Amino acid sequence: MTPDSRSLSGRLFVGAQHLLPQHLLSRGMHALARSRWSPLKNLFIRSFLRFYAVNLAEAEHSDPTAYESFNAFFTRALKPGARVIDRAAEALVSPVDAVVSQAGRIERDMLLQAKGIHYAAAALLGGDAARARPFEGGRFATLYLAPYDYHRIHMPLAGTLTSVTFIPGDLFSVNAVTAAGVPGLFARNERIACLFDTAVGPVAIVLVGALFVGSMSLAWLGEVEVDGSKAPRELPLGEALPAFDKAAELGRFNMGSTVIVMLPPDAVEWSSGLTPGSAVRLGERIGTLRR
Repeated sequence: MTPDSRSLSGRLFVGAQHLLPQHLLSRGMHALARSRWSPLKNLFIRSFLRFYAVNLAEAEHSDPTAYESFNAFFTRALKPGARVIDRAAEALVSPVDAVVSQAGRIERDMLLQAKGIHYAAAALLGGDAARARPFEGGRFATLYLAPYDYHRIHMPLAGTLTSVTFIPGDLFSVNAVTAAGVPGLFARNERIACLFDTAVGPVAIVLVGALFVGSMSLAWLGEVEVDGSKAPRELPLGEALPAFDKAAELGRFNMGSTVIVMLPPDAVEWSSGLTPGSAVRLGERIGTLRR
């Protein structure tokens, strides 16, 4: 039986994370994952495949030893046509392959993290109340990527990028046990908050880092550097107000993590199957936009 945060093993798991040198471990994983020394990277990949059921048949390169590093394997591209994108104008699609952690209404400024635990949209966006205000009373979905999932993040709808903020923080695991045991987890962990103008108003897509996820990449910027500062910082947008089509690649994770999508009030009706524990695939409809 999988332990929850109230079990002894769950409490020990969560407690140990408070003691771990989270950023040091993540920097070590960063170096190992990018090693191009064949014996090491192939050992790393094969060991990973023993633990996790990765579907290499849908990957652009099905031979795991063809990747130049473990990170290249982990952030592997899919074969053309491996995912069917719902192109209907009213379809909001999943930006990732994931399991739904939570989905529902943003009650005033608060999002549900786990039973009895909430956190503020303003805190999630780096403490900027003005940026969070349009989402009060809106909808959110929290999507957890397991280590075996496809780890590129795509656009759930078309939009024009208006701001990108890197917010330093902790690097707790983001699995269900930790989410139920660490208050404000997603507003504590390191993250990148992307805001877009869309046909239904402002949309936020937040990439949340996690233990061993000491690096995240953006499609137009590459890997986002961590400079040791504790203050949020604005990242360059690339081309002036770049437009992204639905399903365009937005970024990538190193190791498993979480994506949170927020929309304003009356912008979307979630699909009935979008419930905690349900699996979603990149490109499938998770909600219907109200235009």
